[in-house]
Amino acid sequence: MDAWLKVLAVEGSGREGAFAQLRQHDVIVTSYALIRRDLPHYRSQHFQTIFLDEAQHIKNRNTQNAQAVKAVRADHRLVITGTPLENSVLDLWSIFDFLMPGYLGAAKDFKERYEQPILQGGTASLQRLRRRVAPFLLRRTKEVVRPEIPERLDHVLYCELSPEQRAVYQQVMELGRRQLMEIAGQKNPSSKSRMMVLTSILRMRQICCDARMAVEKPKEWKRPSAKLELFEELLDSSLDGGHRMLVFSQFVGMLSILRDRLEERSIDYCYLDGSTRQRGKVVERFEQSSIPVFLISLKAGGTGLNLTGADTVLHFDPWWNPAVESQATARAHRIGQEKVVNNYKLIARQTIEENILKMQSKKQQQLDAMLESGGHELGQSLAWDEIATLLDGDLK
Repeated sequence: MDAWLKVLAVEGSGREGAFAQLRQHDVIVTSYALIRRDLPHYRSQHFQTIFLDEAQHIKNRNTQNAQAVKAVRADHRLVITGTPLENSVLDLWSIFDFLMPGYLGAAKDFKERYEQPILQGGTASLQRLRRRVAPFLLRRTKEVVRPEIPERLDHVLYCELSPEQRAVYQQVMELGRRQLMEIAGQKNPSSKSRMMVLTSILRMRQICCDARMAVEKPKEWKRPSAKLELFEELLDSSLDGGHRMLVFSQFVGMLSILRDRLEERSIDYCYLDGSTRQRGKVVERFEQSSIPVFLISLKAGGTGLNLTGADTVLHFDPWWNPAVESQATARAHRIGQEKVVNNYKLIARQTIEENILKMQSKKQQQLDAMLESGGHELGQSLAWDEIATLLDGDLK
């Protein structure tokens, strides 16, 4: 590209001088985080084409990311993303609002015409929306690239909570259900009410991983985490087979527990979360070595990494959205991978995690139907009836 196009990377703290050179270059490369800060410099420019990579970064129409890129003028617009829908079809509206403003109507009308009926199982609305967007989607599925990528095998491994975990879990679950019953008759639950229930859900999910994460006062535990025991069994099997493993969790606290256990056993590892600096060096260290384990925060490392040195992926705790987990698994299962990838999901039986699996299945069906060929935070991303289902269906 450099042989015939002049490329300018606008990055770093010393980028002020770059703005005077914009018109002297053919291609300008920057990040979402920087374009929202530097928007005044781009408002006066008119580009031929804007490309957005990892376009799920603009899925929320109210974020500065979305508002900034939509304010830049251009004749043509294209987006690339592996997860066009993460939370609901409204994510797709925001992306199309960048691509073709007004094509899917106003956000309020879109919610009434498409999102709400689809959430209630309306297949007619789903098919109507698919027909509307299909002409503008070019989808490269795993089936298309199958000759280039080895097989991926998905496994769900179950464990029973330890007696200590179950006792703590039961207390928190009953509290969450009482809170839910208190506000069940409210038409529009307040933010405070939602937060109380969500806090209970968060603690329940943490207890499923390790009871120590949800109990503030230190105490002596005999078996604080049955899932940790299951992880070690899988780890030993992986090490014996000469495999290398990516371990994802949404909880930095859980990653810290796993890190401590690996250090106790003198097992070398790499580590990445949102506070990690020089991510590239950490990735390079893993890829150019035989280090057997890479602990990764789902939020910080679920996209943008190439980790084909690993052939085993383990999701320590489930996320309700299958697209997010799939993106994380794709760090290993991608072009360049030469081995079959085993993808494991650890689930605690008779807990909220089983309800999350059911929710994943429902969302995956919607995603598949929406993108079929031929055609924010937890409290912000889940509808209230979905939140209620997580608690109401638990332990039945």
